[in-house]
Amino acid sequence: MISFELFVNAIVAGVLLGGFYTAVALGICIAFGLLDIVNIAHPTFVIMGSYAAYVSNSALGLDPILAGVLGMPLFFLIGVGVYRIYYHHFEKKGAPALRGLVFFFGLLFILEVALVLQYGVDYRLVEAPYIGTSITIGVIGLAPRLFVPCIVGVLLTLGLYLFLAKTFYGRAIMGVSQDSLALQLMGANPTQIKTIAFGLGVATASVAGALLIIIGPVEPFIGREYIGRVFAIIVLGGLGSIGGTLAAALILGVAESLTSTFYGPSWSLAVSFGSD
Repeated sequence: MISFELFVNAIVAGVLLGGFYTAVALGICIAFGLLDIVNIAHPTFVIMGSYAAYVSNSALGLDPILAGVLGMPLFFLIGVGVYRIYYHHFEKKGAPALRGLVFFFGLLFILEVALVLQYGVDYRLVEAPYIGTSITIGVIGLAPRLFVPCIVGVLLTLGLYLFLAKTFYGRAIMGVSQDSLALQLMGANPTQIKTIAFGLGVATASVAGALLIIIGPVEPFIGREYIGRVFAIIVLGGLGSIGGTLAAALILGVAESLTSTFYGPSWSLAVSFGSD
């Protein structure tokens, strides 16, 4: 017989996990959903964000979330550089999307090897007042290490939604995803807009990485666990839809949590692949 308390806690844990998944998926939502760029290396950028938070936390004592926010401009510039390489060698020449996918596969491996050479394969973690504590509200147990990343992930999603909906560059990004020729006729440079959009997507990885290392320790190859998840979220939520990404991440988080609770953690990964 299923315990009501266990069921409720599994639902709550799934919602909190889904809020974090949203933050991880935002970069793919922009790159794949809006720009049609299969940036399969995005989860590795997230791991880079985790290590940046780890270094800032261990060396300077910064809160991981603050470190993630402060790292966004640097990650934006990294994204701009990556897109310019991709554009000049693939998109500008009209190369098939498969060749671009190979480029991001190569980038994924290069970044992973760089992290291994710098930090080794040991798990790294951070320290913060809300890590390792727990809150009980009735029958519901809340872990701040999940609750805080969920709230930050939702706020990041809301901020990105407002940017895309209310600002000139945000509307231009939405426009270039629909009709780049019409955007060019209106006086905007589609390549410049795509560069900003891709950089913005990579910038979200800085915060997502900080949230990941709050939830648990990380190592250079752990990003591979999220490749299937984030693409499942983007497809389920509708390509390029920020609101759909949030809804799909919550659905996937709850489904994974219920599966893990009642059938075992080994079955949880099957949920994301089954939702593709």
